[in-house]
Amino acid sequence: MEPRDLSRLVSDLGLDLPPEELTPAFYHASYANEKGLESNERLEFLGDAVLDLTVAEILFRRFPERDEGELTKLRSVLVSRPTLAEIARELGLERYLLLSPGAEELGVRERPSVLAAALEAVVGVIFLHKGYEFTRGLVERLYGKRIAEAASRRPEDYKSLLQELGQRRFGELPRYRLLEAEGPEHEKVFTVEASLGGESAIGRGRNLKEAEQAAAKRLYLALEGISD
Repeated sequence: MEPRDLSRLVSDLGLDLPPEELTPAFYHASYANEKGLESNERLEFLGDAVLDLTVAEILFRRFPERDEGELTKLRSVLVSRPTLAEIARELGLERYLLLSPGAEELGVRERPSVLAAALEAVVGVIFLHKGYEFTRGLVERLYGKRIAEAASRRPEDYKSLLQELGQRRFGELPRYRLLEAEGPEHEKVFTVEASLGGESAIGRGRNLKEAEQAAAKRLYLALEGISD
């Protein structure tokens, strides 16, 4: 597989870069290993950090009435794997991914994690060549109405937020364990432990779902360093 012409993508992103400068952002590890090249993983690492910062600044300036906890939850939704993969598909990044034949056969090209990583790598390249201010403006344009939509929902589903955090930071999903269910049937109290990334928290509720949400909230806030 040979690199595709990236001229259209460069134009769509409003860049004044030679198209080939973006090519390393699409070197999947499977392709890079076969060709003796550096994969896009370092660029992905950089782009992930740049997205965290730019989205945080955009939210900070746009929503002065929101406290730290609300802004953190919004950022988690906006930089989550599903959101990044959605933006990557809108840009058509899957067309430019360079994969080994084996990875192609396994359907790696359409995996949300791979698409999200490609977007992060592209952001990393743009940051290196164009600097922070340009990149922040581009990120704001790429997100478009998603920022306002996410803010209007005021998400409180901590199980979803914890899952997104786990995938993004640890590459794993949270685990829930029922510790206890006590009391009479009509007043039973459930105690659940949530664990992720070597940390755990306990929550209680009148049903299993409520207890899991309580445990997820405590663990999520602890991992993000927010006081409950």
